[in-house]
Amino acid sequence: MASSQPAPVESPEVWTVARILEWTTRYLKERGSETPRLDSEILLSHTRKCKRIQLYTNFDTPLTDAERAQMRDLVKRRANAEPVAYLVGHREFFGLDFNVTKDVLIPRPDTETLVVQLLERANVLAMGNSPPAAEGEAVKPAKNAAELRILELCTGSGCIAITAAVNLPKAKVLATDISPDALKIATDNATKHSVLERLEFRAGDLFQAVPDDAKFDLIASNPPYVPDGEIAGLDPDVRDHEPMLALRAGPDGMRLLTPIVENAGRYLVPGGWLLLETGIEQSPLTQQALESNAEFQEVRVVKDLAGRPRVVLAQRK
Repeated sequence: MASSQPAPVESPEVWTVARILEWTTRYLKERGSETPRLDSEILLSHTRKCKRIQLYTNFDTPLTDAERAQMRDLVKRRANAEPVAYLVGHREFFGLDFNVTKDVLIPRPDTETLVVQLLERANVLAMGNSPPAAEGEAVKPAKNAAELRILELCTGSGCIAITAAVNLPKAKVLATDISPDALKIATDNATKHSVLERLEFRAGDLFQAVPDDAKFDLIASNPPYVPDGEIAGLDPDVRDHEPMLALRAGPDGMRLLTPIVENAGRYLVPGGWLLLETGIEQSPLTQQALESNAEFQEVRVVKDLAGRPRVVLAQRK
């Protein structure tokens, strides 16, 4: 169907849930969406203020004029590559729902690899350095663990810090970000998940927001790591809508990863862990930087579910 064809909400025919889903799926597919059916379901369930499964129990229900108008606007914006998460205002991450705006990077499944490793390291520390879960084994958060101190740099929406706090009820978390607008979203998410009393948010560039004498058991970060030269080649929904502050990272993508590696040791207790999400090209560079740093040992690289190097971690000697 040509992109110039009127949206279904302008048609005199009756547009039921089923017909809207069918038309929107075809339209978004033609406009380049890689997940047109999922996009259609999320947008329509948001419009109808219902769960996605309820769309299938109301296939023959006509949309109201107001619903059709709202759906038309959302579909047009999605056809112009605006991310679905921004259109509906939230995104699921590690089984939790997070508010998102254009001030923060959209949480992605790849980053769940970092959270899994963070929880496993927390278990190791809490249980006296007993072995972590085997690869593929379900993570068993240390619910009764002694208090752990966790630092997250470049927190964005707060999804990493908040997920850690939810799964480690005795942990105290400090999360920093250079963007005050991002910290407002993170604070709202911490309140939403009832962990704000164990989280502290500070504005500043990396460790500049951290007290000089602070010590942590775990430091985690998903910093910007896209090389400047690769920005133009990103998918339009990322390049044109997500914050460059959370993406752009210098000629080699190491603008933030390098200073984190260089300074993390002074903030970690002996035996503490540093965990960093990286891109494919930055993984070996980060690994090399940690192996060359006399403060660290046990440097390793963990792959994501797609088999790509995703997390580099190391233990403070």
